[in-house]
Amino acid sequence: MDLMTEDLEKYRRELTGYCYRMLGSAFEAEDAVQDTMVRAWRSLDSFEGRSSLRSWLYRIATNVCLDSLNAGNRRARPMDLSEPTPVAQARLNERPEITWLEPVPDGRVLPSVADPAETAVSRETVRLAFVAALQHLPPKQRAVLILREVLAWKASEVAELLGLTVASVNSALQRARATIQEQAPAVSDEANPLDEEQKALLDRYVAAFEGYDMQALTTLLHEDATMSMPPYDLWLRGHEDIVGWMLGVGEVCRGSKLVATVANGQPAFAHYHPDPEGGYAPWALIVLELHDGKIGGMDFFLDTKRWFPLFDLPDRLDAA
Repeated sequence: MDLMTEDLEKYRRELTGYCYRMLGSAFEAEDAVQDTMVRAWRSLDSFEGRSSLRSWLYRIATNVCLDSLNAGNRRARPMDLSEPTPVAQARLNERPEITWLEPVPDGRVLPSVADPAETAVSRETVRLAFVAALQHLPPKQRAVLILREVLAWKASEVAELLGLTVASVNSALQRARATIQEQAPAVSDEANPLDEEQKALLDRYVAAFEGYDMQALTTLLHEDATMSMPPYDLWLRGHEDIVGWMLGVGEVCRGSKLVATVANGQPAFAHYHPDPEGGYAPWALIVLELHDGKIGGMDFFLDTKRWFPLFDLPDRLDAA
């Protein structure tokens, strides 16, 4: 790898985080960054150093993302499509026409920084709820909000990158802030393995889930906790409906095993289901939303053929 390639590669992770926030897909983000790197490499001769290499790469990545967004629909969570379903009416209805918001491993999008405050901001702005709220913004407003609020670029820098005036950037930011406020993504507790209270909460969650103890599980959930299962459009809210589902259709999950991981700045688990042929087979990637010492949301992403390799998770567990 030559020196210039190394210079480009050192920006890959932060660019992936930027493209993920723009596109809502780990796979599309990685494709966008790869496209950015190829375009940058081919255009190195025309890069005259009038801006920094980082700014130049962000300009290319932004154009790649805007092209992608102009060609397709915004990504959504089940909560964006309907009101919660009472468990008595709950059905697993797959919506293939919906482009679902996707989870992402922290290691693909979050920078390795020593500043705790910067780390907290980075994790907060890749949470599923926040990225879902971003999807409600027009593409250029989305870019402005991420560059200004998440990456702390100056208005003049964003204006130069997007080919706008500073006044236009400030106006777009004001409109984007108002839209995000309307969506009101709740603040969550970030994944912190050094936090003893959080560790105890997650240990109790594993014990309750693996033991299929619904009474213990409900003590860990907020009263208005939610549960979703993309690619199905069903989502549930509240203890009664969540437990009703778990003891009804969800009864097939009894006897499962959980393996800890992290996704979108939040605690997550690989969920393995008992396999009739022995051991445990992949069933779901569970991303939890924590706040105020309890669980506010459980998102079960069921397309394990996509998610488990992305998160470097085992393709099965032995019975032992």
